[in-house]
Amino acid sequence: MLRVVFFGPPGAGKGTQAKLLERKFGACQVSTGEILRKAARAESPLGKQTSSYLARGDLVPDDVMVKLVAERLKEPDCGSGFILDGFPRTIAQADDLEHMLKQNGQPLASALCLNAPDDVLIKRLSGRRTCKKCGGLFHVVFNPSAKPGVCDRCGGELYQREDDHEEQIAARLRVYEEQTAPLKEYYRGRGLLREIDGVGSVDEVRERVSRALGDGAK
Repeated sequence: MLRVVFFGPPGAGKGTQAKLLERKFGACQVSTGEILRKAARAESPLGKQTSSYLARGDLVPDDVMVKLVAERLKEPDCGSGFILDGFPRTIAQADDLEHMLKQNGQPLASALCLNAPDDVLIKRLSGRRTCKKCGGLFHVVFNPSAKPGVCDRCGGELYQREDDHEEQIAARLRVYEEQTAPLKEYYRGRGLLREIDGVGSVDEVRERVSRALGDGAK
């Protein structure tokens, strides 16, 4: 059964590859963004607690995030396995996650780290354009819209998100190196780390991901 953590720097392509794994293995892709949005809409005590942090612009504490992940993994669509996309981000979160998964009898099979050099990441992120109306994603080089600045799907205006400007990208990469990159050694020490070259086409990277999984996909 596929039970993996997927991490790497912003722009490495984790979301795309996690979605492909979801389709191939029938496992659920669990992203922190999805979890937080769902929790913010919920009327449960945990949902209300999460909403209060988000409303204040505060980071959701590690213990709350782990509880949210635990709840998500209990849902029926995760019965065939899961791909944790964007969590954990720190060693502390990884420790909490490991404890929770062991308690639930769901130990990780692999920890996949998708790598790419900074110049590639900056090129990918700085070229992204998002539709203001439907949220569709495009790229000025790799996936341009038919008409510059206009969404192919709904005709909405395309814009560059604030955190996709080069200065913000550089800051995000520094945060990754300081907080998340140490997970490589954490999972290497547990024999779970699989490092993957994220440079190339989506299909090329997908093949590398499949090879890296090996027995972890069974």
